[in-house]
Amino acid sequence: MSTDFDLYDYLLIGHGLAGALLARELRGRGYRVLVYDEPRPDTASRVAAGLMNPVAGKRFALTWRALDTLPYAVAYYRNLEQELEADFLVETPILKVFGSAQEQQQMVARAATEPWAGFVAAIDTAPIEQAGLLAPYGGAWLRGGGYVRVAELLAALAQQGRAEGWLREETFQWEALVSGAADVSYAPGQVRARQVVCCQGAAALQCPYFAWLPLTPNQGEVLNVEVPGLTATQALNRGAYVVPDGPGRFRVGATYRWPPFEPAGSAEGEAELTARLTGLTPLPYQVLGLRRGVRPAVRDRRPLLGHHPALPWLSICGGFGSKGVSLAPRLAALLADHLGGQSELWPEVDVARYNKLYLADLLENKPPARAFG
Repeated sequence: MSTDFDLYDYLLIGHGLAGALLARELRGRGYRVLVYDEPRPDTASRVAAGLMNPVAGKRFALTWRALDTLPYAVAYYRNLEQELEADFLVETPILKVFGSAQEQQQMVARAATEPWAGFVAAIDTAPIEQAGLLAPYGGAWLRGGGYVRVAELLAALAQQGRAEGWLREETFQWEALVSGAADVSYAPGQVRARQVVCCQGAAALQCPYFAWLPLTPNQGEVLNVEVPGLTATQALNRGAYVVPDGPGRFRVGATYRWPPFEPAGSAEGEAELTARLTGLTPLPYQVLGLRRGVRPAVRDRRPLLGHHPALPWLSICGGFGSKGVSLAPRLAALLADHLGGQSELWPEVDVARYNKLYLADLLENKPPARAFG
């Protein structure tokens, strides 16, 4: 291969939250890293409201590996704020509003076994009297979470990447990669790398090397609204989240849609989200806009990390779904250590759990890539 090519330890494809934090982890370990990213307005990271919720779902279950990931994420984002001299993380209570007496009773019953490891601060069974809030059955106050302004965080890291030269904002062409004995070359960029990591989120479906993974695009819609008089001292959750986004402004989300997706201009998402908002507040509101993003959803709802089963120079970091803000800091560090030979991956996230699908694709001679949208 040409000696005129610049040599990197890691070539990362994608600068959403997963790719951005993995790049930071690898650079922090002294590796030479180059990131390719095609900025898109519909990526999950750029649309997400960034909520970190320790207890979720109708079963009021503690989120997966909450003790391993949430405290780590809070400390991580605080350190990142200091490094970039900016504010991204808002640690705030989350009020999970009960939608019925039955829901309230289920939460109280579960409290008897204390399954939440301290993340539930209190349970109110009486109506919560708070200006602008509809909570006749009370609610549960959650702590240890909050929300991250993900778009601002990524913009600050991208600015750093452009200034320091480790980020190239252009389309990456997978078909232009050529593997050699010790590294791979990418002629359009005049670069070589010892390792390549796919961090493209749902766009990983278009990577010909990972088309066999059970990764499905899932569209989420987030509504930006103005609700004068609604308190911003906590985030709200009841079938939807309501996250503060400036004085009198909030983000309401999110929908979950499988392909085919709602087309641009469709009012269905707005109608669904405004209905959820009016279930939480009687106050008048103004819709400021709606954004759609595409999440990378995995069959077993666990991220995908680790080496390709047949290509030793290739890895993946993705499949975070709607939990990227909570999971990405800890898992980026875990993968960086793993790539450096310093740790094993958690079995639940190791891409090797799907190697049988890769072998099945080889036997069936399936097409090399899939599109989404």
